[in-house]
Amino acid sequence: MAKDLYNPHCFPHCPSRFGQYSQAVPCGGYLFMSGQIGLDPATGTLLDTVEGEARQAMENPWAVLLEAGLDFSDAVQTRIYLPDLANFETVNAVYAAYFEEPFPVRSTVEISALPRGARVEIEMIARVR
Repeated sequence: MAKDLYNPHCFPHCPSRFGQYSQAVPCGGYLFMSGQIGLDPATGTLLDTVEGEARQAMENPWAVLLEAGLDFSDAVQTRIYLPDLANFETVNAVYAAYFEEPFPVRSTVEISALPRGARVEIEMIARVR
């Protein structure tokens, strides 16, 4: 993994950070990725639908994985945060399109709110090759 993953500019296809955190940190053979909401990297705005947000919340970590020389087959754990579990089926359908067996372990948690009023946030841990 040649990229400096601590450099906030090393993820050109992800939305800019809006806090004091790293997009990803390699540690002990794993890449720990911060949660991603459905911000469009080009506009910095959330998409209009839950499905759109979920898709972008998957595309953003995909960009992190690619920059690190990895892909979704390297994901070992994911967490999905939803302010409204009524959106679970929609988010799950989008999520399922990105993975093949063996699937990473996953938790889905209902929380009170997400940054910028987002309707979904997804974080991942991937093994480093």
